[in-house]
Amino acid sequence: MIRTDLDLNRPGKQYGALRVPYSHNLAGWANIMIPIVVISNEPGPTVLVLGGNHGDEYQGQVALLKLARSIEEKSVSGRLVMIPSLNFPAALSATRLSPIDGMNLNRAFPGHPDGSVTSQIAHYLTHELFPICDAVIDIHSGGRSMEFVPCSHMHVVADKSQRQAMLDAMLAWNTEFCFLYTDIAGAGLLPVEAENQGKIVVTTELGGGEGVNASVHRIAFDGLQNVLRHLGVLKGAKQTRADMGAPPSIITQALDSKNYLLAPESGVFEVAVDLGARVQIGQPVGYIHFLERPDRLPTPILSPKNGFLIAMRTPCKTQQGDCLAVIAEEVPLDEVMKYP
Repeated sequence: MIRTDLDLNRPGKQYGALRVPYSHNLAGWANIMIPIVVISNEPGPTVLVLGGNHGDEYQGQVALLKLARSIEEKSVSGRLVMIPSLNFPAALSATRLSPIDGMNLNRAFPGHPDGSVTSQIAHYLTHELFPICDAVIDIHSGGRSMEFVPCSHMHVVADKSQRQAMLDAMLAWNTEFCFLYTDIAGAGLLPVEAENQGKIVVTTELGGGEGVNASVHRIAFDGLQNVLRHLGVLKGAKQTRADMGAPPSIITQALDSKNYLLAPESGVFEVAVDLGARVQIGQPVGYIHFLERPDRLPTPILSPKNGFLIAMRTPCKTQQGDCLAVIAEEVPLDEVMKYP
């Protein structure tokens, strides 16, 4: 059902849109028009870069808007496909979920061609864009609900050659922390669909909250360009952290559901540890306070592991079951390829 006027095989630089059919009360024949930019030149890989999988995560959207304007055909080897605001309705409304159908795009894969708007977008990527790509970059942050230490991250896929390629690409973002993660909130993720198709998949968690500071914008833009050079689609020499005069990335993992601390009851969350700080098992990383009960002691939220506070909840008001913090354990780089 989704179509585009762009010719994805044509050399040069093209600006256009993915047109998603959508009827509403004031327009029977309407489209949602998702901006897309394609730059093709010379033989080389095809890389798909996505921002705005969640609409309230603007780090990737801004980086891709800047990149789409600044890169010319002569700078590309292969084909670079950029969709700055993939969940376009959510991006316009600054929401995590689509305001049209209430769906989370990052839980909608593989999608359905006759489904709701979000399901159609997922289906189009699954069947039209992923198959023509060598690599997929999906830029995330914590949105309005979480704040992360800026990090590139990845799943630990079973295929060892694919895992090595993803590990190398993750490291090319040159973030201080890298993060191996698992999924505790359902299936249908965009990265998993791309991984299942054998693609090199790189994802990020670049800060979060309502505002984005300048350093995070720099990490998003500079890191993205470096990964594209590493993948061979953007001309130029890639940098390493050593080239930058920085120590190696700290490799962390949160592969156990216990690493994700969920609120045992509702209240007001006070974080007690600085983001990125080391924590010890049993250490309080925060407290839940109760506005209606000044006499009641707050409930401590204890770290179940030794590691780093890699993410924390941004809104203080918290509902039972909300993720309050993520504790990531440090792991030697050479151990990553030894996992089964």
